Order: sequence, then C-alpha cells, then structure tokens
Amino acid sequence: MKIKAIITGSTGMVGEGVLLECLDNPAVEEVLVINRRPLGRTHPKLKEIIHSNFFNLAAVEAQLAGYNACFFCLGISSVGVSKEEYKHMTYDLTVYAGEVLVKMNPDMTICYVTGAGTDSTEKGRVAWARVKGATENKLMQLFKHAYMFRPGFMKATAGQRNLKGLYRAFAWVYPLGRAVFPKGFCTLQEVGKAMINVTQHGYAKQVIDVKDIVQLAKA
Repeated sequence: MKIKAIITGSTGMVGEGVLLECLDNPAVEEVLVINRRPLGRTHPKLKEIIHSNFFNLAAVEAQLAGYNACFFCLGISSVGVSKEEYKHMTYDLTVYAGEVLVKMNPDMTICYVTGAGTDSTEKGRVAWARVKGATENKLMQLFKHAYMFRPGFMKATAGQRNLKGLYRAFAWVYPLGRAVFPKGFCTLQEVGKAMINVTQHGYAKQVIDVKDIVQLAKA
C-alpha cells in the first residue's frame, strides 16, 4: 500500500524529522503539510497548505480528502502557559482536526505524537499528562486505526532546520543515553519509519513507546 500522508507540525522539530523520512521513503507517494507559515522546502512528493486557523478548517477541508494517513506532530509545551490554554491548544485543537480528517477520510490511520509519561487514566496529578491522555483516548475513539506515539529523547535527522536551542545544547547526550537507557532514546528517522510501517502493516498495540518505535522502524 502506497501512503498518502498529511503531516501537521512540519515546521517544528518532530514534524520536520517525520517529513524528511516521508520524502525519502519510497513507501510514501504523496505528502501534504498544513502550516501557518511557509515551510521553505520543495519536493516532487510535497504539497503545502498555508492556513492560519487550525480551529476552522472549513476553507481547506476539501483539500484534505484522499489521504490514508495523518502524522500529527503539532503541539505546544505546557511550560509557561495556563492549564486552560494548554488544554485548548492540545485537546481541543487536535480533536477538532481529527474530526475533520476522519470525516473526509473514514479509513485513515492517525499517528499522534504525545510523549513519555502521558496519563491514559486522565486522573493523575500532572495536568499536561492528563490532557495528553484525554487526547489520545479521544483519537482512539474517532479513528478505526489510531496509534499514539510516546517517544522520549529524539535525535534529529541530518538536514533539519527547525531545532530548538535546548536540543542543540543537549544533543551530545544522545549516544550515551541510547547506550545506557535505550528505552528512553530514539531517532526521528526511527519515528518516521515507525509511522510509515504501522500505517502499512498495523501493530498489536495502539500506544507506541520507544521500544516499539525502534522495533517498528526495523520492520
């Protein structure tokens, strides 16, 4: 099965890494990115929609039909924002986008990037983890094929442009971390490959941790 994927968050570190793998991978036939600002890349596989309001996709809805995968990498940090704002920009935005996508593509596979420590019970003490858990749970209700990716520390792919200063400062940790604590470290290339492979072949688990990502990347 050839993949036609929509990628959100491609101007961020995770989304850009997933995009580069999709552009390089022969299993992916077409990629559509939806961004608030131009990506600044061209490729024969790549299409781009510039759209500022992710809470109202009506104007671009028709362009979202005909895709069999969504690699949802859009998100914000909980640092420095209120609980209400974080929920609005995480749960509300993601669920709204998911409802539009599944309406246009009922059999679509969604791969949603959350994070290690996400709270599936929605009852824990950590607010961001509850919100992420609620978002995961709702997406798994909406989509027939839904996989929740919970990576830890991710190594960027060569050629990435959108790297945060904090990542650049601590990139040297990756080789040591991968050797000492492999369950917490993977590459963005592995994340992208895992998303492609789970879309094509499925997986026994819907919640995908680092160990699963590394295993799926080898498939």
